[in-house]
Amino acid sequence: MKSVKVQCPAKINLDLKVINKREDGFHNIESVMQTISLYDYLTISIDSSKEVNIVLSGTSDEIPYDERNLVYKAVKLFFDEVKIEPVNINVYIEKNIPIAAGLAGGSTDAAGTLYGLNKLFDDILSENELHNLCAKLGSDLNVCLMGGKLQTSGRGEKVAKLPFEEFSVNLIKPIELGISAKEAYTKFSHKMTNNIDIERRNEFVNDLEWAIIDDYSQLLYIKKLYPNSIMTGSGSTYFSVVETFKNEDGYWVKNDLKSVDSGVCIV
Repeated sequence: MKSVKVQCPAKINLDLKVINKREDGFHNIESVMQTISLYDYLTISIDSSKEVNIVLSGTSDEIPYDERNLVYKAVKLFFDEVKIEPVNINVYIEKNIPIAAGLAGGSTDAAGTLYGLNKLFDDILSENELHNLCAKLGSDLNVCLMGGKLQTSGRGEKVAKLPFEEFSVNLIKPIELGISAKEAYTKFSHKMTNNIDIERRNEFVNDLEWAIIDDYSQLLYIKKLYPNSIMTGSGSTYFSVVETFKNEDGYWVKNDLKSVDSGVCIV
């Protein structure tokens, strides 16, 4: 049996502008994203088998451990691509990044899976081939694979490295509120189509925050207490580089994190 442990960072959107809707139903965006020192950890093990068997397990009771999980899809995609001898694959997911939080928790685990499997098979795929697989699976995987401060475009899968700046990051999220990207982008399209508060959009660094904040009292509460905070991704997490968040009932808080100049990696 061979195994590796992969460190998978969360990301934040320092800004996010939605450009237009694509023919495939997704939206083109422009966003500066940054990986931060909040990590999931994957332990990936393989041993010989007559067919590919995928077994997922982990610490969270909020995610599925079957074919619905992006990690499972990443394993399938990897073996469809490399066409090597079948193996048993076990992936144990230590989940520390909240789900449906705008922090790329699922995407970074999937990117970490592709990266870890590639290491187990002696870098059978090039870095460019790994990026191509990441782009097939989702919008934020390429960011998590490369890491650091990145200018992104397209769905978020087109990435270009920017000069790294180290800074502190604080996070706050309503515990019981998760927001899907589909919901956020649908509400953005509705507001744009119906010309709702278009001028107010310019008050927000993140277009998706503008699209959803008025629908959730918890988000309005965070913005009122911490006016310099910014929502990351489609929410519901807010971050600040200048304000420290206070612990209070109903909210998950993580202060004193750092920007990091790395993506998924072996530890």
